[in-house]
Amino acid sequence: MDVIALGDPTDAQIEQWQAVVAAVWAHDRPGEPAPDLEQTRSRLLEPPTTSRNLMWAALDEGRMCAVACLRLPHDPDRSGEIDIQVLPGYRRRGIGTRLLATAADGLRAAGCKSVIVQAVAGTPAVPFLEARGFRCVLSLRAMLLRMDDIDPDRLAALVAAGPSGYRLTRWTGAVSDELAMELAMAKRAMADLSLAGPGGGSFRWDAVRVREMAEAVAARGDLLYTVAALYGPTSAPRIAGFTEVVVPSAAPERALQYDTAVVPEHRGRRLGIWLKAAMLQWLRTERPEVREIETDNADDNSHMLAVNEELGFRHQRDYLDYQADTADLPALPR
Repeated sequence: MDVIALGDPTDAQIEQWQAVVAAVWAHDRPGEPAPDLEQTRSRLLEPPTTSRNLMWAALDEGRMCAVACLRLPHDPDRSGEIDIQVLPGYRRRGIGTRLLATAADGLRAAGCKSVIVQAVAGTPAVPFLEARGFRCVLSLRAMLLRMDDIDPDRLAALVAAGPSGYRLTRWTGAVSDELAMELAMAKRAMADLSLAGPGGGSFRWDAVRVREMAEAVAARGDLLYTVAALYGPTSAPRIAGFTEVVVPSAAPERALQYDTAVVPEHRGRRLGIWLKAAMLQWLRTERPEVREIETDNADDNSHMLAVNEELGFRHQRDYLDYQADTADLPALPR
């Protein structure tokens, strides 16, 4: 079994990578659409501006049977992210361990102290990670809303019942310069990505990062929709809360819920459900081809789970985020 690095993967190699991903998703996530070829290509070739990708593939008679992508942050104090996919028929042969050790060497060479991985609960990835030094740091509940299940009259009533003292605004793509820092401050209302353990790193939103996120979405050819609740004078508006949805260009039938947050001092006024209802109403008009919206929430985020359930989101499956210290990961034999 050969493991090769893919510094600049060819179209043929990306197609083989996609075939591995599609087969793994069909086995581990039945009923859930896998990323398509263009989404896979974008993920591999267009990482966020704050990171770079390292990629490897395991070959059996010249064909890929497993793949690994390591997203290395430019800031070594932040955690790297790794995704390993092994075809079901090739599991329990040490291929995943070899790819993990290869990625771990890349992490150590870059001075990155920790790494995070997401696994589907109940799949072989869970015992694999737990046996190799990873610890679960977050449990996420994946939920799905079918647009046909929405009552438009009830949606209109939710939007009309918005709290006094606030006004809605919306935009596509990157936020305006006027609201960029306000959006960054509102994003800080979410729990910052600061995973447990030494070297976990943190992610702090600022005006540059909110623009970079929007630019990364646009680079994939996807479109970012944002609805925000404003307060204060029109000459100097403040953001009390916001919600974001991304509609993929290659598969617009299933949109992706991105961030939703309400600034702490504005909570308890049903801003969250108002914002989400306004977003759904906008998408029904603007993007009628969107048939479903998927989201995930931390299991302990009872408020947002309740909001999503009230809107009609239904539980699909659970994901687990794992973290490990780079020093604890297996190494390739010398």
